[in-house]
Amino acid sequence: MKERANELKATARRGSRAPKVDPEVEVLAKIAEMPEADRVLATRIHEMVKAAAPELAPKLWYGMPAYARDGKVVCFFQSAEKFRTRYATLGFSDRANLDEGAMWPTSFAVRELTAADEAVIDALLRKAVS
Repeated sequence: MKERANELKATARRGSRAPKVDPEVEVLAKIAEMPEADRVLATRIHEMVKAAAPELAPKLWYGMPAYARDGKVVCFFQSAEKFRTRYATLGFSDRANLDEGAMWPTSFAVRELTAADEAVIDALLRKAVS
């Protein structure tokens, strides 16, 4: 929550006259700070989001790389280190069009990415923005 508050304060401080900071640069900087295992996953997921859903804009969200449409987060990457868990998470908000029946998953544990995993993520991203 502190990171989100800092993000909002930084945006307010910039004001209309301040030079605009490229949100993608901020996301890439946050990814660069991650431990190697998380950094590799986050970098690849960033590339996949840009390829599968170019209409999503990168942004920081609670200190995590996220991807939004019209300012609303659709998906995000949560590093394992951030919450001291044994796996990173690829999550989707309620803005993602993943509805399927009465129940569907909205987050996925990620420890590595195989070609099959990447195909699943690609399909989820495309469905999320459809």
